[in-house]
Amino acid sequence: MPFEVPPLRYDYGALAPTIDEQTMRLHHDKHHQAYVDKLNEAVASDPSLQGRELTDILAKASSLPKVVRNNGGGHWNHSFFWDSMTPGGSQPNGRLADAIISRFGSLDAMQNEFNTAGVGQFGSGWVWLVGGSGGDLRIVATPNQDNPLMDVVDDGGTPILGNDVWEHAYYLTYNNRRADYLKAWWNVVDWGKADERFGAAR
Repeated sequence: MPFEVPPLRYDYGALAPTIDEQTMRLHHDKHHQAYVDKLNEAVASDPSLQGRELTDILAKASSLPKVVRNNGGGHWNHSFFWDSMTPGGSQPNGRLADAIISRFGSLDAMQNEFNTAGVGQFGSGWVWLVGGSGGDLRIVATPNQDNPLMDVVDDGGTPILGNDVWEHAYYLTYNNRRADYLKAWWNVVDWGKADERFGAAR
């Protein structure tokens, strides 16, 4: 079956004021849909990609045509992003909270490192909290629509959280103030979902 944009788990305006309703509508319904449309066109014309899971395709990103790498990454990244957030946010707990303190010293220290990596990502891209099979954590920034599942990322692993630092993700509210957006984003993070991912990564 063709790839599809997943529905949001919450209303378009539910993440306001961190992310405004208009941005969510444009980002989810227009930007994400465009990635899916182009990905489906590319897969339809390449029998070697048909019937495969997207994560399996993206794992070999270094050998993919740019249209598949960019739009496949765009689809996977955005699907992950929507599911990383929840209205009102939550607080980290359990194994992930312990691992963050062990690795970074505190939640604030991790968030500061994450935000710094996001601000420092030149141009468009993403910033990720990544887990390894041993329970380790690290922060990775990737350009464009690349992600830590791809073989083009040197310090890859299993994404636990990821934030979109393309300007279309925040410009209507924050203009060019990417740092303000990154700081505010923690107010809508779904730490329960992040803890599930961390458990799976281990």
